[in-house]
Amino acid sequence: MEGGIDDVGLGVLFGLELYKYEFAGLIMHAEHLEAVHGVGPHTISVPRLKRADDIDPSKFDNGIDDETFKKIIACIRIAVPYTGMIISTRESAKVRGEALQLGISQISGASRTSVGGYAEEERPHDTEQFDVSDERTLDEVVRWLMEMGHIPSFCTACYREGRTGDRFMSLCKTGQILNCCHPNALMTLSEFLEDYASPETKKLGYEMIEKELLNIPKEKVREIAKSNIEAIRNNNKRDFRF
Repeated sequence: MEGGIDDVGLGVLFGLELYKYEFAGLIMHAEHLEAVHGVGPHTISVPRLKRADDIDPSKFDNGIDDETFKKIIACIRIAVPYTGMIISTRESAKVRGEALQLGISQISGASRTSVGGYAEEERPHDTEQFDVSDERTLDEVVRWLMEMGHIPSFCTACYREGRTGDRFMSLCKTGQILNCCHPNALMTLSEFLEDYASPETKKLGYEMIEKELLNIPKEKVREIAKSNIEAIRNNNKRDFRF
């Protein structure tokens, strides 16, 4: 950050050290960034040590169970309410679903951890960095999120509009970022539905979009978002953003 990088993410690989120490260090680090730079962490990740080719997690004394893991997630959300919280496919679908109710806001899908893994048609298990617990396709993850009432968003507008660092943080802490996030989520979800989704996911997605458009409080923003989504669906237009 002293060198000019204004958005940073933090994270601890839980299981290497006593989790209480790691948790306290993580929160103190976030507090330090706020105090020194006026901008806390853009994201916080919460990976746990998982089985890999030459690692057996049961041989590590500092592993944490699911209940402790979920408490850590909830406490981070309370302590750093403005940050994005990330959970990866290291975790099972069950744990990821529960974590979403406790503060997780970013979730991966169809991840591969081997070098060149995305270029392979089949998942190359023998060269993975660690075992992936949730092996569902991206389409399945997106549909699952919608079935639970979450809006899957593929938005990258803030980076592309220069809303980073203190500009992003001021919007986030006041809740004003929602005026961008909500319509951007619906528009990027529409792009995914048109370009990649299965018929079942596409049907469910547009039902969600239709309902969520009504929840955009500002009429002008609502009408622009609605017009853009129609252009995505009917005119093959892309890359709208607030």
